[in-house]
Formats: sequence, structure tokens, C-alpha cells
Amino acid sequence: MKRVFSLLAAFLFVGAMALHADEHEKEEKKGPKFEWETPRFDYGTLYLDDMPETKLDIKFTNTGDEPLVLSNVRACCGTRVTSWPREPIMPGQEEVIKIEFRLAPRPQRISRTVTVTYNNPQSPTERFRITGQVVERE
Repeated sequence: MKRVFSLLAAFLFVGAMALHADEHEKEEKKGPKFEWETPRFDYGTLYLDDMPETKLDIKFTNTGDEPLVLSNVRACCGTRVTSWPREPIMPGQEEVIKIEFRLAPRPQRISRTVTVTYNNPQSPTERFRITGQVVERE
């Protein structure tokens, strides 16, 4: 009888360990992961008589373990997305989103956002921020 209980306990232990191993494998699978090279670009203080080019190439990488697919890239406040990758981005691959925006020649605070929607159910959106301040030279 002790032998039957010992065998039963061993089978239950092995079964529980196998179930735990399956759960652990599921936890380790990350899926696609979007990561900006830097999540913000700060122009700092700009002077009206020395305005920069208002085009940016925003770099990002798929740091996950599955292909990343962008479903939408949109911008606000007079910012235009000129190109973004439409094909799947493989793990470890770096890509670029190109934007341009207009700055009126007047003192103002710069606050723009680019929002990316992609195929990660836990975190389907990422935001890139553009900040700065335009002032008159004293």
C-alpha cells in the first residue's frame, strides 16, 4: 500500500512540475516589443532668427521575440508622418519613422506627440514626444 501511495505521489509531483514548466515557458515568451532609441526629442530653447529643420527620423527596435507589425502611426498638432514601415519588423531589427512638422515663426511652446499602434496585446501603443520652446532673442 505504501508503494502505491509513493508511486501516486511521484506521478502527481512530476505532473505538477510539467504543468509549472509549461506556465514558465508561456511567461518567458515576450511577443513583439517596441522600444524607441529615445522616447523624446527636446529642442530645448530655439530662437526665432535661428529655426531648425523640422524633420525627424525616429529610430526604434523590435526587442521582442516575435515579428512586430505596426497597424497605425499618427501624429498631432501640425505634425505629419511621412513614412513608416508597413512590413513586419523581425526581432532585433531597427527601423525608422519619418516625420515633419511646421513651426509658426512666433514665440511658442513645442509639444508634439507621435503615437504608434502595434501588435502587442499587453501594451498596444507607444508615444514619442517632441518638446521645446521658441523665443525671441533679447
